[in-house]
Amino acid sequence: MSEQKPDFVRGIQERNHIFCSFVKGRKRAEERIRHLSFHDYLTDLYNRAFIEEELSRLSNSRALPLGILMCDVNGLKLVNDAFGHQEGDRLLQSFAKVLRGSCRREDLIGRWGGDEFLFLLPNATEQKLSNLVDRIRTYCNKVSNGNIPISVSAGYAMLTDPKQSVDAVIDLAEERMYRNKLIESRSARSAIITSLERTLRETTEETQEHAHRMRSLARKVGETLSLSPDELNSLELLASLHDIGKISIPSSILSKPGPLTSEEWKTVKKHPEVGYNIARSTPDLLSIADAILSHHERWDGSGYPQGLRKKAVPLLARIIAVIDAFDVMTCGRPYRSRVSPSEAIAELIRCSGSQFDPDIVEVFVKTAPFGDRK
Repeated sequence: MSEQKPDFVRGIQERNHIFCSFVKGRKRAEERIRHLSFHDYLTDLYNRAFIEEELSRLSNSRALPLGILMCDVNGLKLVNDAFGHQEGDRLLQSFAKVLRGSCRREDLIGRWGGDEFLFLLPNATEQKLSNLVDRIRTYCNKVSNGNIPISVSAGYAMLTDPKQSVDAVIDLAEERMYRNKLIESRSARSAIITSLERTLRETTEETQEHAHRMRSLARKVGETLSLSPDELNSLELLASLHDIGKISIPSSILSKPGPLTSEEWKTVKKHPEVGYNIARSTPDLLSIADAILSHHERWDGSGYPQGLRKKAVPLLARIIAVIDAFDVMTCGRPYRSRVSPSEAIAELIRCSGSQFDPDIVEVFVKTAPFGDRK
């Protein structure tokens, strides 16, 4: 009997251990479910349902005056279109960290929907709300999210009386946010374009000199073709950003010195569509979106991605195709040795009427200065 006791005791201990583990696991699961019922799964901030409950509670308490601040992160659609929704999710997560780092312990913050977030500040003042906006913007400047700068638009309003309509105060904060977004949008878009240009140079290892040459040649050809001032500005912008879609291509492919595999080539051929999506998401680039999509189309219809031919290819895209081919040939790439300007001109003439618009080639040959490339 005494020999069986240790086994008997051990069995009880094992069953107790299993039972305790089950109880702890269930408790953790219940705590997780409770957490998710009040928190946004992506940012781990409070969700809208919780914030609405707190609004109801705080609007009838000693928390008045209650500050309500609404803000949204700029550029989310651009990030989603250019880099995919996973990068868009990372942007929202980075922005959530900015918001957490900017508020006081007693403040509540939740994801209101999409790219919009709502702060509740008990016992607030206009100055406290203004200071919070300043902290958020300062924090944004310190935090990087890769290729796109994080920036915010914000608006706020005060709930000072329990008899006020909470919905009306939220609507006022939202209205002020969108008004501020409109006022600040040009500055935000300018920052995004500057960031995209920098990222493109870093990704493709192309220099500012290359961009300057492209813009200079584009303007000369455009002026010879009697383009309008707006068309000339668009052409210069296209000269700088026609390859913007390449920021989505791994550097290992872009810098590969040898031939690309079929899969790598498929990845490269996606960049006009990625660039088009970026331009469509950025109002200042909207005028060149179609040209970005079409800058690898060919005069004979054998280009990509749509197989357009002749004048179905946008004029600005036809111009850039000639200028870019000349610059690639005379300056070289990891996959191509440079040639002399005269050799490059001969190649453009040879491909005139097949790859290139013959009229554009003729104008380019007559217009552009061809000194030695260093």
